This record gives sequence, C-alpha cells and structure tokens, in this order.
Amino acid sequence: MWETSARLLRLLSLLQTRRDWSGAELAERLDVSPRTVRRDVDRLRGLGYPVLATAGTAGYRLGAGADLPPLLLDDDEAVAVAMGLRTAAGGSITGIEETSVRALAKLEQVLPSRLRHRINALHSVTVPMANTGPTVDPSTLTAIAAACRDSLCLRFDYRTHDGTSSIRTTEPHRLVHAGRRWYLVGWDVDRRDWRTYRVDRLDPRTPTGPRFTPRTPPAPDLGGYTSRAVSTSAYRYQARITLHVSAETAAERIAPTTGTLEPIDEHSCTLRAGSNSLDELAIYVATKGFDFQVHEPPELVEHVRTLAARLAGAAEQVSGADSRGTEAGSGSR
Repeated sequence: MWETSARLLRLLSLLQTRRDWSGAELAERLDVSPRTVRRDVDRLRGLGYPVLATAGTAGYRLGAGADLPPLLLDDDEAVAVAMGLRTAAGGSITGIEETSVRALAKLEQVLPSRLRHRINALHSVTVPMANTGPTVDPSTLTAIAAACRDSLCLRFDYRTHDGTSSIRTTEPHRLVHAGRRWYLVGWDVDRRDWRTYRVDRLDPRTPTGPRFTPRTPPAPDLGGYTSRAVSTSAYRYQARITLHVSAETAAERIAPTTGTLEPIDEHSCTLRAGSNSLDELAIYVATKGFDFQVHEPPELVEHVRTLAARLAGAAEQVSGADSRGTEAGSGSR
C-alpha cells in the first residue's frame, strides 16, 4: 500500500483527469478500500481542494473553489504546457498574450532543471511564422470544451462561408485543431446528422444544456473525418485522384484542410479533394509537382483531358514559332 502522501497526490491526479469518478473506481486504481478513499477525500478537502460528492453514484468530482488549487503535471505535460504558453502570442487564440507570459513565468519558476533544459532546447530551434489566419476567442474555446466534456447541448449563432447566419443546436463531441483553424465536430439536433463547424464563425449562447447521452462518433479517426468534411464533402465536385508518390511525401505539400490522403502502397496514395470549380481542382493537383491519375468525378476526368489538349496545343504553337524564327535567322546570315 502506498504511503498516505503519495496516495493523496495520485488521488488528486486522477480527479483532475476526468469529471466524475465512482468510489469503487478510485479504490481499484489506488489499490485501497472504499473507506480509505473516503478518508483521503476528507484529507484533500482539509487541504483546500473542493472535492464534491456526486449525487446518486456514490462518486466524487473535483469542483471549482475560491482559489485555483495546484495542478499536478507529469514531465511531458509540463513541457507541453510551457511550449504552448511560449507560442501563444503568435497562435490562433486572441487576447491571451500577456496572461500567457505571466503563467509561463510562474511555471518556469518551479520547473526542475532537466525540464527547463528540454524546453529551452525546443524553443531555441523553433521559429514561429506570423499568424495570418482566423483567430478564436479563448472564452469560446473553453465554453465549447466544457460542453464537450460535460455532455451538455450547445446553442450558438453560426456564420457560413457566404455570410449567412443561423442558430444551431448541437450535441458537441470534440474540438479539432487543424493548423491555424479550430473545428467543432458535433451532432446537429435540427438536421439530425453530424456536422463540422468553424469555431471562428460561431458565438456560443448561454446557458448550455440540457445534458445528453454521447453518441458513437462518426468515425474512429476524427482528424481524418474533419479533414474530409472541410476539404471534400462540402463541395459540388468531389475528386478521387491517385498520386504516384507516397502519402508521406504528398503530405508535405497537401494540407489536411485542402485534401485527405489515403496510402495505397509505398509509392502511391489516393487524394480526395473538393471544389465548386473544375478548373480549381485541375490546377490544384497539377501544380503539386506529382504524377497523377484522375478517377472521379467524370466531369473532372473530361475537363483534365480537354485542358491537357489545350496546353499541348499551346506548346506545339510555341515550338513551331521558335522553329520558324531559327530558320529565318539562318537564311539572313
């Protein structure tokens, strides 16, 4: 059995990882009796941690107190938090630059030297690019994250890409971060289907609620699902193209917000992308620098053939003009 102090730290760490724990679950994790869990919970309360009893489940929840209690972070979590704070000023969340600096100063003051060296090494070789994309208010992100965590319905005003506004009601599932954009994946209550929303285009309404029973997510890989939703599914033309390079190589030039990649073998992959313009799709894939073959849609296949013939004809005209110019030049000597 662990020493009491070490066990208390472990109990506190568990309470911070998810919203609700039953007494039996905590006892199993800590390898102690439920009675010992109750005593340890009382000790945490005596130290100022607001551990609340969960009605009806004989469980516990770490609540919000008058003051922020100390958080327990392992080494990797501490490095991740420090790097996140250091890059927040140039990130995609507005209004947290100064507070990020204050929080970073507090964190680095108590970091062990081994972690400080890791963070400094990472920071010294990291060069941030200026953020020119849309930004998100941090309060919007935290409101959405809390609704996802607690399974509370979320209503918000939403602006589509053409500026049309509407009120949406969702069962929020997860936030997905793609480069400089944030997306919410949730079940649209009115449309009775899964939807993906740009977070910079929504304004949450309060209060949230009621609570809902979480649904099975639309795909095991929510990152891939979000990529398909924003790069392909929303458009009139949805292309399927074979690229004659590996998926890893293609990913260096194709962002997940503009297309999804599926490996075929070590030397080829499938690109799925969408657009409302056949010209845009053809130019997009042609300028990536890879050999490719278009399969779908039929309109794009025909459009690429027409465009290829037009470009070949233009090259032949240029070649013929050059030849005539060379012959004329030879005759005048």
